[in-house]
Amino acid sequence: MDEVTAWQSRPLEPCYPVVFMDAIRVNIRSDGAVSNKAVFLALAIRPDGTRDVLGLWFQANEGAKFWAKVLNDLRHRGVQDILIAVVDGLKGFPQAIEAAFPEAQVQTCIVHLLRHSMSFASYKDRKAVATALKAVYTALDVEAAEAALAEFEESDLAKRYPAIAPSWRRAWNEVIPFLDYPPEVRRLIYTTNAIEALNSKIRRAVRTRGHFPSDEAAAKLIYLALNATSAEWKRSVREWHHVKSQLAIMFEERFPMA
Repeated sequence: MDEVTAWQSRPLEPCYPVVFMDAIRVNIRSDGAVSNKAVFLALAIRPDGTRDVLGLWFQANEGAKFWAKVLNDLRHRGVQDILIAVVDGLKGFPQAIEAAFPEAQVQTCIVHLLRHSMSFASYKDRKAVATALKAVYTALDVEAAEAALAEFEESDLAKRYPAIAPSWRRAWNEVIPFLDYPPEVRRLIYTTNAIEALNSKIRRAVRTRGHFPSDEAAAKLIYLALNATSAEWKRSVREWHHVKSQLAIMFEERFPMA
């Protein structure tokens, strides 16, 4: 546990080009009852393209208010800037990020948004809805994406499922940032798959335990699971050379040199 505590409080780098943030659920016993707690995780990409889990935090429920505490913890440990924060569609999350890191560009996970959209569509219409929405997030630029969404809003599909288009409009400011980038960067930041893959490895590690007697017990096992996959993080993410060049152009002096 001393090793976990030291890892959790270690100093961090001043700037991370990309940080993915998500939470998973773990069963933990507390006061004689087992509760399903949220474990908050932040997976960062360093300037050299390698990855680092910045920490893990436990809370009864996932919410933007607790994410604000997580972000402030990162600041206290030395993080001064995040260029791009990739998150799911949790309400209030973008505002929490902007409060801690005012210059950070917030990108909502397009895959999460698509899943949410598909939940409104009947099985027979899902392929058509997916095709129509693909025209939005694969558009050449923001103007083309806006036109594709407007076209969808006028379609019979949108009238059949009136909840879909407004969900994209509500998240629009966090949908469009990745459209300013070429394909290499888009592939990296349009989804939280990077951290979801990490989450799946953690779930495999905790699945056989049923539940944990305490937060500390869960933290130790998750820490060991993270260590078991740390060798993969020493390799740069795919196409990092091209991604780094684009980020250096877009963010100029804010982009840290590896």
